[in-house]
Amino acid sequence: MPPSSPRRPGSALATATAVRAFVVVLLSLITAATFAGSALAQEPTTPPAPAPATSSDSPGATPATPPADAVNVSGSLNNGGDRLVGVDVLAVDASGAEVARTTSETGGRWTLPVSPGDYTFRIDPETLPDGVSVQGDVQRTVVEGRANTVIFSFGEARTATVVPFYEQFLRTTIDGLRFGLVIALAAIGLSLIFGTTGLTNFAHGELVTLGAVAAWIFNVTFGIQLIPATILAVIVGVAVGWLNNVGLWKPLRRRKTGLIGQLVVSIGLAIALRYLILIFFSDRSEPFADYQAQQQREWGPFAITDVNLACIVISVVVLVLVALMLQKTRIGKAMRAVADNRDLAASSGINVERVVTFVWCMGGGLAALGGVLFGLSELGGRVQWEMGFKLLLLMFAGITLGGLGTAYGALLGCVIVGLLVQWSTLVINPDLKYIGGLLVLIVILIVRPQGILGSRQRIG
Repeated sequence: MPPSSPRRPGSALATATAVRAFVVVLLSLITAATFAGSALAQEPTTPPAPAPATSSDSPGATPATPPADAVNVSGSLNNGGDRLVGVDVLAVDASGAEVARTTSETGGRWTLPVSPGDYTFRIDPETLPDGVSVQGDVQRTVVEGRANTVIFSFGEARTATVVPFYEQFLRTTIDGLRFGLVIALAAIGLSLIFGTTGLTNFAHGELVTLGAVAAWIFNVTFGIQLIPATILAVIVGVAVGWLNNVGLWKPLRRRKTGLIGQLVVSIGLAIALRYLILIFFSDRSEPFADYQAQQQREWGPFAITDVNLACIVISVVVLVLVALMLQKTRIGKAMRAVADNRDLAASSGINVERVVTFVWCMGGGLAALGGVLFGLSELGGRVQWEMGFKLLLLMFAGITLGGLGTAYGALLGCVIVGLLVQWSTLVINPDLKYIGGLLVLIVILIVRPQGILGSRQRIG
């Protein structure tokens, strides 16, 4: 067996050196990794991004949710009858910070929930339609437990100007003419009923109210436009007048009930109808759905709204038609004959009961039309449960001034009463203007009880 070759000292030395180098490198790597891990463990983490500021941090922001003690502030954006939709309304507190914002919806309605306190409500002008401007902001104290309503005014702000007296007089005269024609329209039936039957019907005011209520029901409840609703209300008035005569007054006449007894019955009927309307209608003023927020049209010193102008035209047309009917038609001549002398008319072959029935139907229809026009022009487009009762005194004053039982006297007297009532607002509080009707009634009964066109024999 051959002997093994001896190791060379240089080879062993090289191997040992390589091993030591490997160990050193390995230890260096381990040490570096250890220090790197320690450094990473001690490095602070990046702070989270700050949350977006709320209304308490930033003045121009709006809270996402309403406050816990929120109170609703509401309103409706109405620019001369045009309902503004999609307009931004905002509330600003005392520090100038915007606290709430909303957008108007259908009908221009808007609602803002805010905490009780003092606020400035304003409209974002950039959201307004072209050509529409708001007059300014509205300051309001929001209180819990009551209705908080804000009303904005649109258009150019009006400056305080002194209107000359002659201009006031002209405008008041036009308004008085309008008012007198409406009273005459409602009172002609009352005068003709007295002329043909001798009855002073205190329930005639309720016929006026029933006509306005019927038009309101057709217009608001059934959604019929006001003009056809008024035509339907006139038909209802004709039917109510016919029922009045057939169901109550005709049987009383057959029983030979005296005029004083019929007068008492009419007072009881008026009270019953008035409170039936209160029960089934409402104790508040209810607006029509059409022709609200009318703007005045001015022609020099004259100023009138479209609704009032339409009321004047309609009243004149209807009154002219009534006059032509009384003068030119057979039924009109028969009505005048019965009013002059009932017994002579009956002996001449005129069917008096048929004439009286026609008068009641016509009186009910004219009263219904007068009620609608009275609500539109005098009550701001609203219906009240006792509106006819308020008008009854003025109707009596007008037909007494003109002459009981005469259609033309009723027209003349009611126009004069309407003018006197409106002229009185130039010197007294407008809330007291109806007192003028009572004064006219008292003076006429003292000075000339038969009226302007009446005869002393008719009253006696």
